[in-house]
Amino acid sequence: MSKLSMLEPEGLRARYPDIFERPASARLAWPVMLLVVFAIFVFGLVHLGFSPLRMLNGFHELGWITLMMLPPNPGSSLPTYMNALGETLSIALLGTTLAAVFALPVSLLAAKNIVPSNIFRFPIRRFLDTIRGVDTLIWALVWINVVGLGPFAGVLAIAVSDFGALGKLFSEAIEGADRKQVEGIRAVGGNALHEIRFGLMPQVFPVIAGQVLYFIESNTRSATIIGIVGAGGIGLQLAEQIRVLEWQKVSFLILMILIAVAVIDWISSKLRFAIIGPRAVA
Repeated sequence: MSKLSMLEPEGLRARYPDIFERPASARLAWPVMLLVVFAIFVFGLVHLGFSPLRMLNGFHELGWITLMMLPPNPGSSLPTYMNALGETLSIALLGTTLAAVFALPVSLLAAKNIVPSNIFRFPIRRFLDTIRGVDTLIWALVWINVVGLGPFAGVLAIAVSDFGALGKLFSEAIEGADRKQVEGIRAVGGNALHEIRFGLMPQVFPVIAGQVLYFIESNTRSATIIGIVGAGGIGLQLAEQIRVLEWQKVSFLILMILIAVAVIDWISSKLRFAIIGPRAVA
């Protein structure tokens, strides 16, 4: 068969029959899969009681609540709300800081380039996975029953939950570090601690700092949620005002949370820019 005939449709069809004449199973695979996904989607809607009429009634109710929220008004409770907001920010900051402090040494033991043996590294990684697998709200409910209501339970909930997440992220950052600096420390006679302190940590510290700053920002929202179940902070005030239908105070509390998150995000971005540099922040 000449090159010219091979380039013609008949020649290509003869050379690649699987492409031009696909079997029926291959042709029907995508339509069947889409049909199955659609059927599961419809079944989920029916099983969960989805109804267009309920959606319309819900939008009507949402519109009424939105009108009741305007204008935001704290009444005489502004000092109480400011104190609750400060409590929420303290919960997020202290909880994240505790998690980072305890997660750093454990992450060293979970990193492959620090502990090559899988026998010792495997249980540590599974331990971090177990801690990370339980949501912060569940940890808050647990600690409320252990230490009682209040912000201390919120700090412990965030610290334990973020301990697992930060431990995993820190270990991955350590494993991705360049080995050349570590080998240079070893070449001049440094021991294992010197390799970690002077060869490894200067590389991963900017990444770790950026992750901690992001978690502080994220935990501000988490501290609000766990406050609803009794862990203190502005979430407790928000739940109380929703319960008594004080919608203007509810909108003011939501506005306070949004402004606080925006300010923390701005500060966090500036700090990440100073620590990591413009490329990582962008």
